[in-house]
Amino acid sequence: MGDSERDWTALVQAVADSPKRDNSAYHKAMAEARQAFDVAEAALGGPVQVKMKTKMKRNGEYVVKWMFKRVK
Repeated sequence: MGDSERDWTALVQAVADSPKRDNSAYHKAMAEARQAFDVAEAALGGPVQVKMKTKMKRNGEYVVKWMFKRVK
């Protein structure tokens, strides 16, 4: 076994042993995004186009503003 193969094995083992990442906040945000699109399509009566503005606030919060517009 060569050094590069041992390095690769050690890297793969380190990744396998690392703690699992908690993606629950991401999954919740994506579910809310899909729901927002559904609500916008229902309110505007058809397919929508979206524009986004993002901002990092001083306190560390990340704000995303979505503006929906009906596709003509």
